Amino acid sequence: MHRIHLDWNATTPLRLEARAAMQAAFELGNPSAVYAEGRKARGAVERARLQVAAAVGARPQDVIFTSGGTEANGLALTPSLNNSGQTYDRLLVSAIEHPSVRAGGLYLAAQVTEIAVTRSGLLDLDHLQALLAAAGPALVSVMLANNETGVIQPIAKIAELVHGAGGLLHVDAIQAFGKIAFSIGESQADWLTLSAHKIGGPKGVGALVLAPGRLPPGPLLRGGGQEQGRRAGTENVIGIVGFGAAAETAIASRESDMERVGTLRDQLERALRQIPGTEVIADQQPRLPNTTLVARAGMKAETTVIGFDLAGIAVSAGSACSSGKVEASHVLQAMQLPPELARSAIRISLGWQTSADDVDRCAEVWRKLSGTLATGGHENYAEARNRA
Repeated sequence: MHRIHLDWNATTPLRLEARAAMQAAFELGNPSAVYAEGRKARGAVERARLQVAAAVGARPQDVIFTSGGTEANGLALTPSLNNSGQTYDRLLVSAIEHPSVRAGGLYLAAQVTEIAVTRSGLLDLDHLQALLAAAGPALVSVMLANNETGVIQPIAKIAELVHGAGGLLHVDAIQAFGKIAFSIGESQADWLTLSAHKIGGPKGVGALVLAPGRLPPGPLLRGGGQEQGRRAGTENVIGIVGFGAAAETAIASRESDMERVGTLRDQLERALRQIPGTEVIADQQPRLPNTTLVARAGMKAETTVIGFDLAGIAVSAGSACSSGKVEASHVLQAMQLPPELARSAIRISLGWQTSADDVDRCAEVWRKLSGTLATGGHENYAEARNRA
């Protein structure tokens, strides 16, 4: 069976340019070594640093490579100092953040406060203002685009409020990277996080990007002087050069890729809406051009994912399974989506390899599953998946 990947927000296939760069890097030495082999490896790392920096309008010296987006987020969420010596002992995070941000980094649980979102998935700016005014300066963390709904936040406005209250802003741009145009300057973020495998790079490499003149947080990993003393440990040379090549390629092709993908996403949503009871979540808000969150009350998300899988299509659920108990995602709970609808939500995300046939096939499978699962056919699909 020809498999169709429609979970691009989870991960992306490795780009040919990234694969070629990584293959060429396999024989490189330790970039901290001073002899020729080390200098060659250092040159490859610094070229990748330049490529990643250029992709978000940053300076190369302000890019800190990490083991991925989770580490980059954890590094950013550190009670830190700005250039005037101000400490930030409060962390405000939006209620729809990635778990690596909601965990709070090095902040204690008592220091972390959630910022509410509206029913449309946008940050509640009134609540943010109230929290900023409640105590001393805070570090605020808000994702640029949500990984489930695709909703894009008004980051520049948020930055204005945060900076006006004497705070700092961290922006998780991992899901937006390569899909919409932005820069660290336009976003007015103090710190920005990125991940390679969301744009066609390898897994296991990411970056924290600093605004010009912004001091880095204290290092999570101490030891050697790698990454200018900001992240100890021998650099993942192969992963880093793959990240650089993927970043350069993703930005160069973003406009044409996302225009085509956006057209396909709209085509898919038109087809889905023709099926009675189907709802597209947050479809009236600015969203990533590749992301659809679709739901139909009466369909269990985890069973729907199994149905898609058996039909040869990879999608993901807007719910998480923990110890056998399925609950609606924290994102949809924060948006106050009715529980029955939230428990049925499925995320479909497209990418540069997605075809019109893939989208048509997806709509066809949703139509068939809607006719079966909404009328109580969940057990049959679960049994079929176990047999598979």
